[in-house]
Amino acid sequence: MKRNLLLIFVLAGLILVQFPARAQEEKEKKQAKIPTGISFGALPTISFDADMGFQYGGLVSLYDYGDGKLYPSYKQMMKVEISRYTKGSGTNQLFYDAKNLLPHHLRLTADLSYLTEKSLDFYGFNGYQSLYSTKFTDDITRVFYRDSRKMFRFTVDLQGQISGPHLRWLAGFGVMNMKMDRVDFDAINKNKDEADKLTDTTTLFDNYVEWGIISEKEKDGGNANFLKAGIIYDTRDNEANPMKGMWSEALITYAPKFLFNPEFSYAKLVLIHRQYFTIVPDKLSFVYRIGYQGTIGGTAPFFMQPYMLSSYSSITKTDGLGGAKTLRGIMRDRIVGDGIAYGNLELRWKFLKTHVGKQNLYLALNGFSDFGMVVQQIKFDRTKISEADQDKYFDFSFEKDKVHPSLGAGLRIALNENFILAVDYGFATNKQDGLKGLYINIGNLF
Repeated sequence: MKRNLLLIFVLAGLILVQFPARAQEEKEKKQAKIPTGISFGALPTISFDADMGFQYGGLVSLYDYGDGKLYPSYKQMMKVEISRYTKGSGTNQLFYDAKNLLPHHLRLTADLSYLTEKSLDFYGFNGYQSLYSTKFTDDITRVFYRDSRKMFRFTVDLQGQISGPHLRWLAGFGVMNMKMDRVDFDAINKNKDEADKLTDTTTLFDNYVEWGIISEKEKDGGNANFLKAGIIYDTRDNEANPMKGMWSEALITYAPKFLFNPEFSYAKLVLIHRQYFTIVPDKLSFVYRIGYQGTIGGTAPFFMQPYMLSSYSSITKTDGLGGAKTLRGIMRDRIVGDGIAYGNLELRWKFLKTHVGKQNLYLALNGFSDFGMVVQQIKFDRTKISEADQDKYFDFSFEKDKVHPSLGAGLRIALNENFILAVDYGFATNKQDGLKGLYINIGNLF
């Protein structure tokens, strides 16, 4: 715990040094420095995720504020991140957002990423229908519920106004390639003492391939290039930390075979609604998010089922349900199905507001409840699974999944309303979903 607290204060200090001021009220705008032109920031990407370990690396960001009249908004921004996690994940990302640069109120966002996972969570399909047991991680191998992935991703989205600034259309595309494999024991064991090396043994992923639940054509990964279209309604008063308004979207993504997807063709529907209520002005707010993501045509490959889609996200890791960005306290990718539903309830209390130099700083506490479940199951043939293995790895009494809930609390250290250091600690209420998780990241959940 001391180590985590030290990390928080170090990050807070770095943020205060690196980032320009942003006013939160008209009075404070006069006191704060209004940046113009290009603003440059660089800081270490030091964070912690219960599922991925400690993150270390670097992040460089460029903001173009123009003549400053748009502030606290910007004309365009770009960030570059290169980082690694101690459990084997690697991040190489270039993200660009032209928010107020293009004519006719068009907004362009683009992402170019190469993401690697030596030890990606894999707990099976259909929620509670797949049993989780610590005896497999204790007695067989600690990476029993793991596989590996290398992801190349290039996405471009364009938004434009339909009626005024709040109702917008979205169109975009994504070029994605996933290389999937079993856990690379040799890579994990590299440079380790003999006593610490893992024995190469059968994992749950290996079993799913043997049973035919993961087919031969998808077990090694493949392309998942897609087209995206949707409608967005957004009345938030502040994108990074809203106190009022709503943000709703309806999206369809389509991965056709003619888009160089020789093995797979499918379509997914995404519905997300987020709403923000002020209880005490500028102090206390209640916020919630509810969402659905499901396959509405074709057959999605297993490696795209946990991939969470939305209209805008600078988040590098988009896996769910479970983990830092979906259900805090529940293991990452614990809830995987052909269709999933989820929700988050959160109280946010700004208990201290102050100035440090010409910069605005506040501290906040939040209490939350997250929940999700499979609403469309991934269907597979059970006949290849022996009765002994069915008893060991499955609970088919769950013909339908049940809600997976978690509870928790967190701390926010926010600079100028929009740059937020977030620390969350969540507890799963069912041991089948894990026990707890600590997450130190940048930005609110939504």
